Amino acid sequence: MLAGWFLPNKGVEFMEAISDQYQLPHKDFAAAWDAIKISPEVKNRLVAQSLLSLQLRQKFSFEVMPVHGLIVMAGPPGTGKTTLARGLANEVSRALGGSKVKFIQIDPHALGSSSLGKSQKEVTKLFQQTIPEFAAGGPTIVLLDEVETLAADRQRMSLEANPIDVHRATDAALAGIDLLCRKHRNTLLFATTNYIKAVDRALLSRADLIEDIGLPNAEARKEIIADVLKQLAMEWPKVDALKTQMAAYVHASDGLDGRRLRKAIITAAASSIETAKDLNTLRPEQIVKTLKHAVGQAAATEKAA
Repeated sequence: MLAGWFLPNKGVEFMEAISDQYQLPHKDFAAAWDAIKISPEVKNRLVAQSLLSLQLRQKFSFEVMPVHGLIVMAGPPGTGKTTLARGLANEVSRALGGSKVKFIQIDPHALGSSSLGKSQKEVTKLFQQTIPEFAAGGPTIVLLDEVETLAADRQRMSLEANPIDVHRATDAALAGIDLLCRKHRNTLLFATTNYIKAVDRALLSRADLIEDIGLPNAEARKEIIADVLKQLAMEWPKVDALKTQMAAYVHASDGLDGRRLRKAIITAAASSIETAKDLNTLRPEQIVKTLKHAVGQAAATEKAA
């Protein structure tokens, strides 16, 4: 068993939809928190809301204090929402002190089925059996990645492609969230979505906080670029001198998400066979050219979508 992983409680049936599980805190999750370069205010707000949701649900009934323990992180692909959610789980576990927190990540795509009624059954099992059994052993944080797959907006659905089953799966997810918030008050749900308009409005109304994780601003892009160059300089020391042109990189990268930005800096090293073989030969103008090309590609992709 890998370090940080935990075995489910006896009797818990492992679901294919559980793509990852860990006991927190964990060093890899701490690294995830540090890797996402966003405003400290956003990070503080996410941690504070998580802790408040847990505390209020321990002290008040849902009827008195309608807190669901659900936080939604929305934004374009590549902005680091999943990584941020994993890091957030770790920060919450650290704030809870002595409590050992279980983390499970759900892949909603694994809950889908072409068989009528199967999706609903799998979603119901997830919320009414699997998550509660994990939570029976202590605080549990559940990451619902790409939640629009789990709870699609029923008002936008076509009346084709098995719509009844999709409707019922969304209904089951909403009922499951309601069950968790009332009966399993030591759970937190973190949900991510690239397309918030595709998420059912009833799920969004249940969120204690909806945080928009947008494209990185100039300061965040500077931090991301500096981080990539720092890592590369550990192997190729002359890369460190490239930081002197940071202002040019930041200006040229406006419009890139964090993932594309990191990839573009790395891709600059493939500007020639020479630089690919020895990154000590990489020049600032090659980085700027690659960044501008990446911005153009991103804009074209967005226009075509």
